[in-house]
Amino acid sequence: MKTIGVLGCGLMGAGIAQVSAASGFRTIVLEVNDAVLAKGLARIDKVLSGAVEKGKLSADDKARTLANLTGTTRYADLKDCDLVIEAIVEQVDAKRAAYQQVEAVVGPQCLIATNTSSLCVTELAAATTRPDRFGGLHFFNPVPMMKLVEVIRALTTTPETHEALMQFARALGKDAVSVPDRGGFIVNRLLIPYLLDAIRCHEGGLGTVEDIDTAMKLGCGHPMGPFTLVDFIGLDTTYFIANILFDEFKEARFAPPAVLKRMVLAGHLGKKSGRGFYTY
Repeated sequence: MKTIGVLGCGLMGAGIAQVSAASGFRTIVLEVNDAVLAKGLARIDKVLSGAVEKGKLSADDKARTLANLTGTTRYADLKDCDLVIEAIVEQVDAKRAAYQQVEAVVGPQCLIATNTSSLCVTELAAATTRPDRFGGLHFFNPVPMMKLVEVIRALTTTPETHEALMQFARALGKDAVSVPDRGGFIVNRLLIPYLLDAIRCHEGGLGTVEDIDTAMKLGCGHPMGPFTLVDFIGLDTTYFIANILFDEFKEARFAPPAVLKRMVLAGHLGKKSGRGFYTY
């Protein structure tokens, strides 16, 4: 692979585009309009500049990364891509529409991957004309710092496609784990019930938000407690994933607590909104 396309230059898309360009790939990141694209590219520049200031990155490496990176609002500019990674809103219809536009311009050899954290990869693959050349590349936020990528095999993903995606993730300096297309993959399948149970424990009077966070940090060696983590992930994102998992498995441990739904409805989404279980 030489040329990588990234659909979306939001928090995840910008991070994926940055690590791709930093790893020497010609990277083209696409957004819906110039204003959103400029904001995303500015985010990448800010992260790189911060790394230079802290001595974690040289000015030359920053320049090389930016030289490998191109922004666009035209799908036609993706025509030479060997791989297109979709990192847009978690809505099946929006993803289907994006895949149609990608397939209208890329060559038959191009692979498509989704960064979805929870949707069925096989369902997304079925929306394309190349389900055999489709898979999942689930990165974690913040992408430049987090070492893990879950590489998801849809039922239609060929071994060759899956191996190519594994090799690409490793080429980015990531640790790649191979995962079948099952709800929540590995991380969210284990993480979401833990976060939901912490909320239930707090509701049941087991401890304050602060005390539960402190207990899990000091007692289990976690870098952050469950309430700090859910605020960082986003209460809306956690609620969305929990509902998908509950719909698939119909198990009580995946059912979101009532207070989580109400906090999302109230706009208390965590760090990004200034208020969640903590106030920022």
